Amino acid sequence: MWDGEMGGKNSTENSRISASPEVFSSREFSCAASCQAMSTAGILGSLLQVEENFSSCLARIDALILKPLLRAEPHDPKEKENFQLLVLLNDRFQALWNFTEENSRILRGKCDSGGIQDFYILWKGDLFLSLYIQYFVTFANFVVVQGFEQATKSKSEAWKLHKAVLKEFLRDFTSESSLAPALHWVLHKPFRDHIQSCLQLLAQLQGQLQQGSEQDVVAAVIQEFGKLESFISQVLDEANFTKELWKSLGYKFTDMLCVPERRLLEDSRNLPIASGSARSERLLLFDDVLVLIQGNSFQSFDLKLVWVDENCGEKSAPGSYNLRITTPEETFVLSAKDPQIKAVWWWKLEQAVRQALNGKRDFPLWGRSGEGSEAPSRRFFTYGFRTEGRLRGATYEGEWLWGKPHGKGTLKWRNGRNHVGDFQEGLEHGFGICLVPRRSEDRYDCYKCHWYQGKMQGYGICEYGNDLVYRGYFRDNVRQGFGILENFSAEHPYKYTGQWENDKKNGYGVWEDKERGERHIGMWLDGQRHGQGVVVTQSGLCYQRTFQADKMGSGILLLEDDSVYEGNFTENLTFVGKGKLSLANGLVLEGTFGTHGRLHTAPPESQQRPPAQLDLKEFPVEKRWTGIFEQFQEFLHSGCKEEMEESFTGFHIQSSKELRKSQEYLFCQRGLLRLGLERKGRAPPDDDPSLQKGSSLVLPLILPTFYPELSMLYMLQHQRQDNLYCQGIMELSLFSDIQLLEFLDVQKHLWPLKDLTLTSNQRHSLVKDKCFLSATECLQKLITTVDPREKLEILRKTYEELEHTVSRLLEKEFRLPMDDLLPLLMFVVSRAKIQHLGAEIHLIRDLMDPTNQGGMLDFLLTALESCYEHIQKIRLHPKENSHRS
Repeated sequence: MWDGEMGGKNSTENSRISASPEVFSSREFSCAASCQAMSTAGILGSLLQVEENFSSCLARIDALILKPLLRAEPHDPKEKENFQLLVLLNDRFQALWNFTEENSRILRGKCDSGGIQDFYILWKGDLFLSLYIQYFVTFANFVVVQGFEQATKSKSEAWKLHKAVLKEFLRDFTSESSLAPALHWVLHKPFRDHIQSCLQLLAQLQGQLQQGSEQDVVAAVIQEFGKLESFISQVLDEANFTKELWKSLGYKFTDMLCVPERRLLEDSRNLPIASGSARSERLLLFDDVLVLIQGNSFQSFDLKLVWVDENCGEKSAPGSYNLRITTPEETFVLSAKDPQIKAVWWWKLEQAVRQALNGKRDFPLWGRSGEGSEAPSRRFFTYGFRTEGRLRGATYEGEWLWGKPHGKGTLKWRNGRNHVGDFQEGLEHGFGICLVPRRSEDRYDCYKCHWYQGKMQGYGICEYGNDLVYRGYFRDNVRQGFGILENFSAEHPYKYTGQWENDKKNGYGVWEDKERGERHIGMWLDGQRHGQGVVVTQSGLCYQRTFQADKMGSGILLLEDDSVYEGNFTENLTFVGKGKLSLANGLVLEGTFGTHGRLHTAPPESQQRPPAQLDLKEFPVEKRWTGIFEQFQEFLHSGCKEEMEESFTGFHIQSSKELRKSQEYLFCQRGLLRLGLERKGRAPPDDDPSLQKGSSLVLPLILPTFYPELSMLYMLQHQRQDNLYCQGIMELSLFSDIQLLEFLDVQKHLWPLKDLTLTSNQRHSLVKDKCFLSATECLQKLITTVDPREKLEILRKTYEELEHTVSRLLEKEFRLPMDDLLPLLMFVVSRAKIQHLGAEIHLIRDLMDPTNQGGMLDFLLTALESCYEHIQKIRLHPKENSHRS
C-alpha cells in the first residue's frame, strides 16, 4: 500500500517506553485547540509535536498492552480465532505507528521551510485514510466477538503478573475500573483524538492560505478527515450494537450467525416491523444477510439476492404499510404500522443490498453519498436452490432480475446435467445448450436448441450419447415436426428424414439403412412403418407393400429383368404364399409359392394383362413434407416476432437489415401473414395469386446455400448452346452501334442519335457501346444475384429503361410492341455480353414462382430466350467458320 521506509521506531522505542506517564496523557492531544493564528512554519511545528506525542503514546501502548496480550496465546479453539483477530489488529497498529514515525521524520527535516508541500498528511492523505479505516474495521471486528472481555480473562501467568502495571498505566487514559472497557477505550480514543488534532491544525493552515489551488487541496483533505471521523463513529456504534445482539441471543444462533465482519444494521425490536402470516417473531438486518427468527429456528437470505419493493401492491389491513421481499425461492411481505418506519426499513434495506452488491461499505457508512440510490434490479450472482421444485439441488450462475434467473447464465445439477444459455423469468428461454448424462453410460446427450418458457421449442440439434444425431424441430421437449435422425455407429448405421410427432416417427418419412443399402419411403405411425411404403434395395430392386405396425403385408416387386411379382414375399425377397409373377416376355404365372419353392400354376388368362406399376397415390407430393411448413406457419401466426425468428430458422440473425430482408420474404404467405402485410401498410387483395404458393417464401432463404453447385450444373447442361451464343456475340461485337442497329432492323426513328456526343473527328457510324447504355448496364446486373425473383425484376427494369429511352427520343409516352422490342432487346443483350446466359435463363425458368407464369415477367423471359436462340444462329463468315470446323 505504501512503499516508503518507516525509520526510527526500533532505535527509539526503549527511550519512549521509559518516559514519564504524564507525557502520554490524552490531554496532550488537545494542545492544538489553544493554537491561535500562526504562520505556516508554526503550524508545521505544532504538527510535529502532535505526531511525536502520538508516536510516543503508541510505543507505550505497544509495550504495555499489545505485546503482553500477544504473549498470552490461548489453547481453546474458539479463543484462538479471537486471538488471530488480535494478531491482525496488532499488524494494523504497527502500520499506523510506522506511518506516524515516517511523518515525524519528514517534519523534523522541514520545520525551517514551512511550505505547504512539507505537510506529509496532505500528499499522503489517501494512505492516512486507508490505514485508519483498516485499523478501526479490525478493531470493530474484535469488539463484535467480545475479544477484550476474553483477553482479560486469560489464565496466562505472564498476563496475571502484568495486570498491576497495566492498570496503573490505564489510569492516565480512563477512569474505567474494569479492565476490558479500559482496554477498549485506550485502543481507540488516542487515535480519534489524533485525528481531531490534525483536523484543527489543518483548519489553521486553511485560514493562512489565500484562495486558490493550495487552499482547495487543504479543504478537500479536511473534508475527507471529517468523513473519517463519521466513519469511525458509525463503525464503533455498529460494533457495539452487534455485540449486544450476540450477548442477548442464545448459543444456537451465535454459533451459526456470529461472524467478526458481520454488522447488525437494524432490529425489528428497535424499529417494529413484522413478517406477514406470522412467519417470524424477529427480523434482523445485517450488512450481508436478512435473518427471520421464529422460535428456536431462523432463515437467512443473502442480501445480494434480495429485492425490495415498496410498492408491492399487496392488499394490506387498514393502518398497515407493506414492503415485499423477493428472494430466489421465497417471497414474503413485511408490514409496519407507521409509514415512517416503513420508509426507514425500505431505505436501510436498499442501501444494505446496494453495498453488499458493491462488495464494500460506503464511506462514511450512512453518508449522503448513499442516499437516494437504489440497488440495481439486474444482478450477476451464483445461487444453489434448496427447496422443492424442478431446480432443487441445482446451482445457477448468471444474471438475475427480481429473484429469478433472467439473461445469460449457467444452470448445473448435481447429477452432471448442465444448461448454458438464455433465461427469462426463471425459465430457459432462447438459445441454449443442455448436457444430460445418460444413466447407464459415462456419456451425455447434448441438446443445442431453442427454448420457450422452459421447454425445447423450434429448431435444434441433439447429439445423443449413443452416436445418434437429430437435426430438426422440437415442441414441449419432444421431437415434433420435420427432423432428420442419423445413426453414426458402426454396427447399424441408418438415417431417417421425415415427420415426427410426440417424439416418434409419424407421417411421411424416408428411412435409409446404410448397412444393407436399402431405402424405405412411406408412411410411419408411432415409430413403426405403417401404411403404404416403397423400398429400393442396393441391387436396384424396387417393391411396394403395405405395412401394419412394422409387419409386412402383400405388395408389388419389380425385378431386374422387368418382371413384376404381385403377392406375398419375405424381407429377403423370397416368394411365399399366393402371388402372381408377370414375366418380361408376357407370360404370367399365378398360383401359390411354397416355402420350398414349389409352384402351383393357375390357368393362364385369355388376355395378357399389362404389368403392374408402383403406385404412390397414397402420399402425393404436396402432402409429403408438410412438417417443414408447420413451424413456418406457427412463426407466421405469431406475427413474425423477432425473438422467434431464430427458433424458426435455426440460425442467428446478425443484423436488423438481414432480419428485415428475411421478414420481407416471410410476409408473403397466404392468409397466415395477411396481418403482417396490413401492419406494413400494403395488404394485398383477396384474389392476389402471389399468396397461393409458399415456394417464393422459402426458396430465397435456402437457395444461397447451394447456388454455386446448382449454377455449375446448369452451365454444364447448356454448355454447347452457350458456346454458340458466345460465337454470335463475338460476331456482333464487330459492328459499331449504328451498324448493329441497322443489321438488327431496328426502326430508324428509334435510334438514340441524340444521346451520342461526338468530337470533331468522330462519326456516328464509328461509335460503339454508347446506345441504350442505361438498359445495357441494367441487364448486366443479372449475374449479381442468386434470387430468381430479383433476376426477373432486373429484366423488368431493363425493359423499362428501353421504353424510357425511346419515349425520351420521341418526346412522348411510347409502349414498345413486340416487333420493336425484340430487335432492341437483342441489341442490349449483344452489348451486355453476359456469360452463360442460357444457364441463367433456364435456372430462372425452373425456379420461377408459378404465379408469374403467363404474366409480364414470363413474357419478358420468353423474349430474352428468343434473343438468346437467335444470337446462336448468327454467322457473318460462314466460309471461314466452315473451314475452321
